[in-house]
Amino acid sequence: MKPLFAQACSAVTYRWLIRFFWLALIIWVALTFRQHGISNDEYVQHTYGQMLLDWYQSGFKDQDAFHYRNLYLYGGLFDIVAAALDPYIPIMIWDIRHLLSALFGLLGFYGVSRFAHLLGGERLALLAMTLLFLTVSWSGTMFTHTKDVPFATCMLWALYATALVVRDMENVSGKAIVLLGFAVGGALGLRVGGAFAVIYLVLMVLARVLLDHRSERTPIWSRLLRMVLVLLPAAVLAFVFMAMCWPWSVIEPDNLLEAAKSFSHFDFNMQTIANGVVYNISEVPRSYLFQYLAVKLPEAALLGIFSLPVLWFLHRPALRLADQSTRMVMYTLLMGILFPLIFVMDDRPALYNGVRHFTFLLPLLAIFSAWTMVAVWQAFATSQLQARVAYQAIWGGVMAGLMLVTLVDIVQLHPYQYARLNRLAGDQTQSQFKWEGDYWSSALRAATDQLTEMPLPARDTPYWVAACVDTPQIEPYLDGRFSVTRRWEEADFFLSTTNMHCHEVMQGKLIGGVQRQGMWLTVIKDRRHLQGDDRRATPAKN
Repeated sequence: MKPLFAQACSAVTYRWLIRFFWLALIIWVALTFRQHGISNDEYVQHTYGQMLLDWYQSGFKDQDAFHYRNLYLYGGLFDIVAAALDPYIPIMIWDIRHLLSALFGLLGFYGVSRFAHLLGGERLALLAMTLLFLTVSWSGTMFTHTKDVPFATCMLWALYATALVVRDMENVSGKAIVLLGFAVGGALGLRVGGAFAVIYLVLMVLARVLLDHRSERTPIWSRLLRMVLVLLPAAVLAFVFMAMCWPWSVIEPDNLLEAAKSFSHFDFNMQTIANGVVYNISEVPRSYLFQYLAVKLPEAALLGIFSLPVLWFLHRPALRLADQSTRMVMYTLLMGILFPLIFVMDDRPALYNGVRHFTFLLPLLAIFSAWTMVAVWQAFATSQLQARVAYQAIWGGVMAGLMLVTLVDIVQLHPYQYARLNRLAGDQTQSQFKWEGDYWSSALRAATDQLTEMPLPARDTPYWVAACVDTPQIEPYLDGRFSVTRRWEEADFFLSTTNMHCHEVMQGKLIGGVQRQGMWLTVIKDRRHLQGDDRRATPAKN
């Protein structure tokens, strides 16, 4: 009776902790969503969203959205919603977009909570959510990565729905079917990479049917046919929702294939850097994504993931999940993690911005590392070691200490914590130039505010500002005294992030910028005193 009572009390405690966690998350989003700058792609993304809205409002006559740069190759789920909200919310559109993106990020937290709960209840859900918050490539990017975070959230919910399907098979609930349809349709309605979710579903259904056949001699073909019928409503819902968000994909029969082909050979003249080595984005090594995961994931999550061999040797039965249903949930999680990693190793797609294009892996890694951490804790409790309580205390203390270190870094770097590198990267002030840092130029908003607050002599002509970003990223924050110029040699002031040494392209006196933990994230240079060749731009040393 006592253990059951203790277990019930524990579950209630964790539920209350999760509620407090949610309260803190909501307050954090409400207080900080207006602190982030405009990301590199946001102007064209918002324009694309407006064009899609025009297509609907014109009765499908305005076709501009299907000829705008290469944006038609992307779905417009996020952008069309943001464009539709713009006239009704009395704040800057960029802040609307950042709030909307943050709401998708919160939905990702909820997805992690539900998925983890399937595997291990409230305790695992709380730990997984905590690790996701400490993963700065999620919590630090969920305001500004308006393509990647919504896509990752849809992929997470699609995988969660897949886990429900393969757990329950013929007894799949209607809610799971609806969730699967909307999640897969939403993922495809953002980018063609949502096809991964379909692949996961097909492979996991096949795996469950074959495993059941092997253990219980259940029929194969009749079960597969039945599952096709069960999943048909989800397929129809996904297709319709994708078509609503990404109409170009269904205008011609082969448009989906064209989009897939375009992204499988995606390349343009751009460089990236990994551990100090500069690559063209089409020539990055197979280890590129793994290197960035190694330096971007929180230390506690890395230790959790790599403690799996310890768990194997310490208490092998701890790896045996309780029942077939729980095992299928874990297999689904592992499918979502391993399939993209194998794809990267085999296909070697063009990559840049670190883990950005694989943000959808981060919630899954948070769940898995949380599960491993809990499993090691439980393995110590059931091991034959004499000092097992002491080992549990050490394990818990190490994990708590590592999480605290990451939390302190997040507080000190805020709101630019997505630039954080973990301790494996070495000294932050040195390693910031070995990896992509503020590649989305979020800190330029604060730098632009600093520039506009400076007391400058009045003059009839504007002060010319050059910036190592797209012009729309700083124009909304400048007042009438300033104007952005593309002729950098004429600029009175130069603004730049330090990412990829872009701040070294132009000379000038350092008069401001954004600093965190001894690192300059952005700089403001006064160039009014320069003459002759000193005003010319020079290539970055990359």
